[in-house]
Amino acid sequence: MRKIVITTVAIAGVALMALSGCSSRDAGAGAGAGAAASGFKAGSTIGVALPDKTSENWVLAGQLFTDAIEKAGFKADVQYAPATNTAAEQANQVSAMITKGDKVVVIGAKDGKQLGPQTKAAAAAGTKVIAYDRLIQDTKDVDYYVAYDNEKVGELQGQALLDGMKARFPDAKTYNVELFSGSSDDANAPVFFNGAMKVLEPKIKDGTVKVVSGQTDIKQTATAGWLPQNAQTRMDTLLAASYSGTALNGVLSPNDTLGRAIITSIKAAGKAMPIMPVVTGQDSEAASIPLIMSGEQYSTINKDTAKLVEHTLEMIKDLAAGKTPQTNSTDYNNGVKVVPTYLLPPELVTKANAAESYKNTPNLLALVKK
Repeated sequence: MRKIVITTVAIAGVALMALSGCSSRDAGAGAGAGAAASGFKAGSTIGVALPDKTSENWVLAGQLFTDAIEKAGFKADVQYAPATNTAAEQANQVSAMITKGDKVVVIGAKDGKQLGPQTKAAAAAGTKVIAYDRLIQDTKDVDYYVAYDNEKVGELQGQALLDGMKARFPDAKTYNVELFSGSSDDANAPVFFNGAMKVLEPKIKDGTVKVVSGQTDIKQTATAGWLPQNAQTRMDTLLAASYSGTALNGVLSPNDTLGRAIITSIKAAGKAMPIMPVVTGQDSEAASIPLIMSGEQYSTINKDTAKLVEHTLEMIKDLAAGKTPQTNSTDYNNGVKVVPTYLLPPELVTKANAAESYKNTPNLLALVKK
């Protein structure tokens, strides 16, 4: 068993139709290793603790969870950590949910290393903990993890960068690139970055890809708080220091929000002429779809938030019925235990396949056809 230690848009109405329908579980998936709850009654409270609203998918997730939990016959207790002191405040919010008797607490962790006492208290109270999108680390008291395959996300981003540069610069023998990663307090950030580097490192070693700044370590590439202004400032600095008279061919961006900030910096510095560098992304944010169709952003990753919420609700329903939720991966070790996990497959989106990828997401499809 390989060991991964993680130091890491849809329409609500459509999503709710999916949530009220058949199970999304694959017939061939194995049963989860975690013990099922003894069950609980309709009307019980389900807690959902999400990080701050720095990206569209977190904002959407809150509304989807609220509507879907209520539709399933439970009470929804959905909370966001505030913009300041988020990790500590989120820990307080989770503690309050457990004290109030929430039967399940779904946690999109701001900092997955700061929730050990809360998960221990949940276990003592009989509250089940589902880590949502970000793995909670260094505790035996997280019951399940549901997410998209984030290592695969990084691999897709790295390959998209290479494929995009080959298509956009057909006469180039080598490519000049810069690398960005997410916030150091997000357990997913190194997973995305390491997945991309699995693809890029061989090309860096053989000289096909050159990181002109020399900044290839994740500590050098990190973007504090996933804040776009931090990415834009760093890109400004990189361009001024390393690209006077040197062409920039591509930028590895871990998500769409940062990708747009990077593009803003490139355009302001005049580096978009005559050919825009290839810029990657993730999350299928509405603001990035027109950029993909115009060629300013090369790619994003479709990780349908509705589907992720849908499967989380299936886990909750199973726990309410006293069943063991289904999982399909034993690859995620949080430093203390292998957490029973359900992974959903991400999809790379470029201009070429955007209409097909978003055919069931009307608001994004409208932007593709605009």
